[in-house]
Order: sequence, then C-alpha cells, then structure tokens
Amino acid sequence: MNERYQREAVLGFKFAGVSLLGFAMDFSLLHLLIRAGLEPAWARVVSLLYAMHVTFAINGLYVFMGLDRACWGRQWASYMATNGFGNFCNYWIFVTLVSTHWPVISLPAVAISVGSGVAWAINYAAARLVVFRRVFDGERRTALRRPASLGAP
Repeated sequence: MNERYQREAVLGFKFAGVSLLGFAMDFSLLHLLIRAGLEPAWARVVSLLYAMHVTFAINGLYVFMGLDRACWGRQWASYMATNGFGNFCNYWIFVTLVSTHWPVISLPAVAISVGSGVAWAINYAAARLVVFRRVFDGERRTALRRPASLGAP
C-alpha cells in the first residue's frame, strides 16, 4: 500500500473516531434535553448542532490540521452546510427504509446503520475535499496558524 493510500486510510479512521465521539455527545445531550422537558424534535436540533460544532473543531485541529484563523468562518460555514446535507441524507434514508416495511431493511437498527454509513461518507468527502481542501492541495498548514499578513511563518 503506497503512502498516499495509507495517509487516506489514517485520516478516514481518525474521522470515524471523531464521528463516534460526535455521535456519543449527540446521543447523550439528546436524552438529557428530553429528560429536562424539551420536545424531542427541538432537542434533536440542539444536540445535533452541538455535535457538529465539536466535531468541526476536533476535525479541523487534529484530524485534518487545517483549521486556519484567516478563514475559519468560511470553513465553519462550509462544514455546517456540508454536514447538514450529510445529516439530512442520514435522516431521509432512515425514514425511507423504515417506511418500506420490508423485512430486515425496515428495522430501525438497519435503517440507522445504512443512513449513518452514507452520511459518514458524505461528511468525510466534504470535509476532506471542500472544507479542509488546502491541506491536500500541497499547502500543509499548522493548526490555527496566523494569517501571513501578521508575519506568521
């Protein structure tokens, strides 16, 4: 396996680990908010947004090491939009598969697994190719580096 594929595999595994952390935080916060009396639909919005913000920071700083002070606002907006799309696809696939009432396929555990797998692939590709693209365009950056205009190396 050449170095390029190894690097991609390592990034994929790191991204998966951060995704699992985001899922655990999302799940935990969702249940806490519901127990606190918030409607499930609103609790889901809050917990998902929180998880997306945390995974943005961890992925930007440690996985892709491409979070840049000069353009973090653009990176944040891109991450929220692309992950929002991936999470929409996750939800849509889940609802579609459950509503088929087909044996096995419509089981919630199967439907959420398929939806989550598709969302992971969309979110990874978007983070890798859109949000933190500069890291792979040969312009490797240090996490949270200062803009060149401020005299940073």
